Amino acid sequence: MNKIENSFLNKNQFGEDFLWGVSTAAFQIEGAHDSDGKGSSIWDVFTSQKGKIKNGHHALTACDFYNSYQNDIDLIRELNIPNFRFSISWPRIMPTGVHPVNQAGIDYYNKIIDSLLASGIEPWITLYHWDLPHALEVKGGWTNRESVNWFSEYVEVCAQYFGDRVKNWMVINEPSVFTGAGYFLGIHAPGKKGITNYLKAMHHVTLATAAGARILRNKVPEANIGTTFSCTHIEAATESAKDVEAAKRVDTLLNRTFIEPILGLGYPQKDLPVLKKLNNYILEDDLNNLDFDFDFIGLQCYTREVVKSSILTPYIGAELVSAEKRNVISTEMGWEVYPPALYHVLEKFNKYDKIKKIIITENGAAFPDTVTNGKVFDIKRTHYIQDHLEQILKAKKNGLNVEGYFVWSLTDNFEWAEGYNARFGLIHVDFETQKRTIKNSGLWFKDFLS
Repeated sequence: MNKIENSFLNKNQFGEDFLWGVSTAAFQIEGAHDSDGKGSSIWDVFTSQKGKIKNGHHALTACDFYNSYQNDIDLIRELNIPNFRFSISWPRIMPTGVHPVNQAGIDYYNKIIDSLLASGIEPWITLYHWDLPHALEVKGGWTNRESVNWFSEYVEVCAQYFGDRVKNWMVINEPSVFTGAGYFLGIHAPGKKGITNYLKAMHHVTLATAAGARILRNKVPEANIGTTFSCTHIEAATESAKDVEAAKRVDTLLNRTFIEPILGLGYPQKDLPVLKKLNNYILEDDLNNLDFDFDFIGLQCYTREVVKSSILTPYIGAELVSAEKRNVISTEMGWEVYPPALYHVLEKFNKYDKIKKIIITENGAAFPDTVTNGKVFDIKRTHYIQDHLEQILKAKKNGLNVEGYFVWSLTDNFEWAEGYNARFGLIHVDFETQKRTIKNSGLWFKDFLS
C-alpha cells in the first residue's frame, strides 16, 4: 500500500488547538538584496566571497519573494496552511543596523502582514534569522557587547510598526547554529573563528534574546512570545565511558547551553567546562538579565547525532560519527533520517518545568525532486513528514507538551553554505524562471490539513 495515499494520520488526532504552519527566513527567500534602501547584511558580504558557498551560489535574487510574495501567500492559502512563519530582514528595516528607519522596509513587511491577514493566515514573525547588518559586523557584530543595545533598538522598531497586527513572535532563531558556525568554525557568516569570538557572541546573543523578549512584552502586551532553538538527539557511539561522557558534552553544547540561561538555570558550566571561560564576559546582573518567562519555546529538530570521544577535538573532546560512516539512510544534507529523534528531543525538553509550551517550529528534509510533465514527485519528503508527525502524535498520547508543527520550508530556497543544492520546499522553485510547482509532499500536506 502507498503510505502517502493511505496514511492513518489525521490532523484531528492532534487536537483542535494544535498549530499547523510552514517556516521561511528572509535571506533565504527574499532576494532584492539592495532594493528600496536595504542595507547589506553579513550574508550578503559572505556570499560574495569566493569559495564560501557551494557552486558559487548567492542570494541576490533567491526566490524573489520580495516581488512575488502575493503569489506565495496565495499558495499558502491553497495548501490550507493557517500559520506562516517568516523573518524580518534587519538591514531592510534599519540599513545601518540602528536609526534611521527605512520606511520602504516597513512598508514592505506591512504589505506582507496585511496580505496574510486578508488571506486568513496568521503571521508569525522571527526577528532575527541570521542576517545581521554588515555595518554592525564592522563594529564587532555579536562579539561586541553593544550588540544587545543594537538589537533592542531594532526590536522596538518592529514592535512599534507591526505589533498592532502581529501577535506571534519569535525573538532569535537557532543561536547555537549561527554563533557556532559563524563565530567559531567560520563556515557561515560572518566567517569568524576562535573560542573567544564564539563565547562573546554566545553571551551577547543570549542577553539579546531576553532583552528583545522584554521589549515585546512591554510594547505588545498581549503578544505570544517565543524563541527557537536547534536541538538534536545525541547518542554515544559505544557504551564505553569515554564515548558516553563525550556524548554528554556534545548534548550540553547543542541542547542545553542556550536554553538553560533563559530558564534561569545559568550556563551548564559543570557539564561543559570550557563554558567557564564565559565568566570573563559576564558582568554584574547579567545572569539575572538572561532569564525571561517565554510563552512558548520553538524546537527545531531534523536528525540525531552519534558521538565518540576524540582527544584531537579541542574544548569538547568529541567528534560526530557521520551518517555516511554509519551507512544509514540520510538526506541531501548528510543528515540521518531518524524520526524517533523528534520524540526523544520532546522527552528531553519536557523535563524543564519552566517551559510552558513547546512548538516544533522547523522540521523537514532535503531530498532530490523528480520533475516530470509539470509535476514534482518527492515521496521521500512525504514519508519523512509523515514519520515525524507520527512521533509527535506518540508524544501527545504519552502526555508530552507539544502544541504545534511548522514544516521547513514553504519553497525551495537558498540553503546557506549549501546554496541551492539542497531543496527543502513543499513547493518546487525553478531558480531560472522562478516558476513555482507544488510538490507531492505539498499536495499531501494540503489534503492532511483540509
